[in-house]
Amino acid sequence: MTHENAVLTSDNLTWPTGFRGYTGHGGLRDHGDDISIVASDRPATSAAVFTQSLFAGPAVLLSRRHATGRTLRAVTTLAQNANVATGRRGEENAAEVVRRVAGILGVPEGDVLIGSTGVIGRPLPMTTILPHFDRTAERGLAAFTAAPQDVARAMMTTDTRPKTASRTVGQARLVAVAKGVGMLEPNMATMLAYVFTDADVSAPDLDAALRRAVDRTFNCLSVDTDTSTSDTVAVIANGAAGPVDTVLFADALADLCLDLTLQLASDGEGATKLLRVTVEGARDQAQAKRVAKSVVNSPLVKTAVHGADPNWGRVLMAIGKNTDETDIVPERVGVKFGEVEVYPDEPEADTLLKLVDLMRRDAVDITVTLGIGEGEATVYGCDLSADYIRVNADYTT
Repeated sequence: MTHENAVLTSDNLTWPTGFRGYTGHGGLRDHGDDISIVASDRPATSAAVFTQSLFAGPAVLLSRRHATGRTLRAVTTLAQNANVATGRRGEENAAEVVRRVAGILGVPEGDVLIGSTGVIGRPLPMTTILPHFDRTAERGLAAFTAAPQDVARAMMTTDTRPKTASRTVGQARLVAVAKGVGMLEPNMATMLAYVFTDADVSAPDLDAALRRAVDRTFNCLSVDTDTSTSDTVAVIANGAAGPVDTVLFADALADLCLDLTLQLASDGEGATKLLRVTVEGARDQAQAKRVAKSVVNSPLVKTAVHGADPNWGRVLMAIGKNTDETDIVPERVGVKFGEVEVYPDEPEADTLLKLVDLMRRDAVDITVTLGIGEGEATVYGCDLSADYIRVNADYTT
């Protein structure tokens, strides 16, 4: 990264020039804000990627159509209800929400993206949502006083903390909000993550930068191997700060997405530790990612990390179950926890003690060397605790 891609803290974070935010309580949850809107006061270019789930929800299906124009300038999110598997009624409800938001903002419906996240199989409570939008419409843009942290908090479901990130490129700023801690192994996108920038970037450059960033960050994330029906990642650029170097912009966007990825991984449901797995020396990047995902997704590896149990053989198990990767030869494989090598040389007793200390840290790094080629990938996840079961066993009850 260059010094021009400065990192901003989340404290007192504000929107880039020309953007404003809104949050309110629409009755999706018992208490607290559960509806949010972020909008540009001027036309914008955009790019977005979505879940490939066969049960993609109405919000995703509608947003896919709107995103093809690459002119999105507003995002609305409904928390606590995914509005998935709700049939024609769900489609009509999602479209009505977009109509209401577009009316409040005075923009075309096709310029509004909608995200919906939470319980699957329940219709949206339109009897409380629509009156909420009526009241918001009466206030108009005067109601748009929410900061990025407020919007990120309104998007939360089982998240324990709001997730925001920002970067600068020249005179332009990038500000992002995200949510997601479970049902999380992205397939082309992940959870809900929105990036807003006042940089002037063409739609093709924006799309290329987003897809590169997603491939190296969000698509390298896994909490529990489950791909959501509602995953959406979008970036909206309104050009208010003028043009920027496209290479520096792409670097900043990728760095920002990595920041959010680490926040999501470390806040995984029931998580107590961040888990990073790097595979080096693979045939190519795709193989490296597959092997790394098999390690980060292994329940046995994740529980060993949770208990700081130096059971390094579980990593070999996770590598070895990639039976289609016939060019992986055990004699060429190496495994490290941090800087401590555990394979191929059998660890001594004092090495295992060092390993326990490493695994007690807030972040645990595992590196696998395959000895095949130059491919490399790092994936991100978390440990597996009893709290993951508690959160998901009681999710709707």
